[in-house]
Amino acid sequence: MSLGFRLVAATAIDRGDRLYQQDQVEVFAHPRVPGCLLAVVADGMGGKSGGRKAADQVLLIARQLFERFSPTKDKPDELLAQVLRESHLMIKLTAITAEQEPHSTIAACLVMPTLEAHVLHAGDTRVYHFRGATMVSRTADHSLVQRLVEEGAISADEAQTHPQSHL
Repeated sequence: MSLGFRLVAATAIDRGDRLYQQDQVEVFAHPRVPGCLLAVVADGMGGKSGGRKAADQVLLIARQLFERFSPTKDKPDELLAQVLRESHLMIKLTAITAEQEPHSTIAACLVMPTLEAHVLHAGDTRVYHFRGATMVSRTADHSLVQRLVEEGAISADEAQTHPQSHL
């Protein structure tokens, strides 16, 4: 039985008050399997040299691995973990060879043809799950301030204006 569905996706980024955009976003349709896609946000970390390069590398790695991914044979969570590992390795190698300090967060959602979704995130780029207009859940940041909230050292309200919220 075929599940009839239509997925519509759009992307947009705003450079804000920066001279150039470090963040990248892309939605990749699987080259061989209809109904399978990978959406990736890579937030090149502001204030660091090479943030744009790091975000570009995350998208390049994600695209290359997704193109080789077989939804009927490979495990979705393993693909996402591999994207994270290989992006991290490539960014670290760039730091050594380019004498820059590239950093990027990542948030990704892999949608399978069966409509199941798998999520990955690292850093403070969040993934939000909505059912209609209602937010069901969101990922927790991988940050110093989030850890302080979890430990009870500061409140969620204090986290909003904490001076180390970028760490």
